Amino acid sequence: MSDIIKRAEAELSPLFEQAEEIAEFNQQKVLDAFKNNRIAVRHFYPSTGYGYGDDGRDTLGRVFADAFGAEAGLVSPNLLSGTHTLTVGLFGLLRPKDKVLCITGMPYDTIRGVLFGEGNGSLRDFGVSFEKIDLKDDKPDYPAIAKALSKEVKMVYIQRSRGYELRDAFSVAEIGEMCSFVREHGFSGVIFVDNCYGEFTETKEPTEVGADVIAGSLIKNPGGGLALTGGYLCGKQEYIDRIAERLTAPSIGAEVGSYAYGYQPFYQGFFLAPHVVLQAVKGSLLIGKCMEYLGYENFPKITEKLPSDITRAIRFSTAKELCDFIQSVQDSSPVDSFVTLEPWDMPGYDSKVIMAAGCFVSGASIELSADAPVKEPYTAYFQGGLTYEHCKCALKQILKRLC
Repeated sequence: MSDIIKRAEAELSPLFEQAEEIAEFNQQKVLDAFKNNRIAVRHFYPSTGYGYGDDGRDTLGRVFADAFGAEAGLVSPNLLSGTHTLTVGLFGLLRPKDKVLCITGMPYDTIRGVLFGEGNGSLRDFGVSFEKIDLKDDKPDYPAIAKALSKEVKMVYIQRSRGYELRDAFSVAEIGEMCSFVREHGFSGVIFVDNCYGEFTETKEPTEVGADVIAGSLIKNPGGGLALTGGYLCGKQEYIDRIAERLTAPSIGAEVGSYAYGYQPFYQGFFLAPHVVLQAVKGSLLIGKCMEYLGYENFPKITEKLPSDITRAIRFSTAKELCDFIQSVQDSSPVDSFVTLEPWDMPGYDSKVIMAAGCFVSGASIELSADAPVKEPYTAYFQGGLTYEHCKCALKQILKRLC
């Protein structure tokens, strides 16, 4: 077992070095954002009531925006998840009779009810239409996109990560190409990117290559494992202002919003995020390489190119193998390691899901975790790891169970 891991580490050494260079670059970028905004202890203080003049809240948004190359940022513990954050952004920007064009295929399961659910308060219920352009060989189908663009399209929607698909996450360069393409074909509306799982895996974010708004969850990459809840949206000032008016109310926007527990975990988590993401990326590569040795197909393929998010999809032959893998991750968790997992009807999904999430923060995908819909093709989705060493511990348990 140790020989397999050592062999994988030796082969992965060049990729690890690349990932470490990216983390160092991003650490400097985040440090500069803190210094430029003159972060002080007072920014960590709690607030109550309306939160008028809450400098900790407002400056946190500016720190995110600076680090992500955006004009403005909205960061709030009242954004409850990635799906909720995306929902607030979409409802803030879209109006009845607007049309959304998703150019990266079918979006992630939990956002589908927001886009085209019926009778549940979805965008469709409010007269917003949605069209998707399927990928062609896992890449944008540019001729189909060009054909679908029209004056009715008010938003182009891009999902960076794979969701429950086997495609690679889109790189920032690829997202930049998508942005340039739709602009060259006359699109003047909002380019909106679901950035979940991708933050800090590269030296740039989509807002630096043409995206108007990016959104994500703080219990994924940018929370650094310390944020207990929350989400962020960054982008052009005019769009962030409109989204803030949906988060609160049109008459008050970002002027209100208190947090009685203080903002230190959000600031500190964001500061640590480049390093924590590095741990997760290295852990993903190591587990992927070792699963490859055992004959399990997994994605993204281990090549000379680093992945553009922290998730890894691993294909199994049977439901038992799938569940054994997920259980191995739970067995290696610092919290609830003793729990025996069972597939269950998780809200927002169309099949039973088995999930390993023995995390300090419930559901935190930046912590070592794994989940899978229990249906063919049997594919586990692995992500996170606050430390590389913890990923190695989990890998040993996985190999022990599967070998």
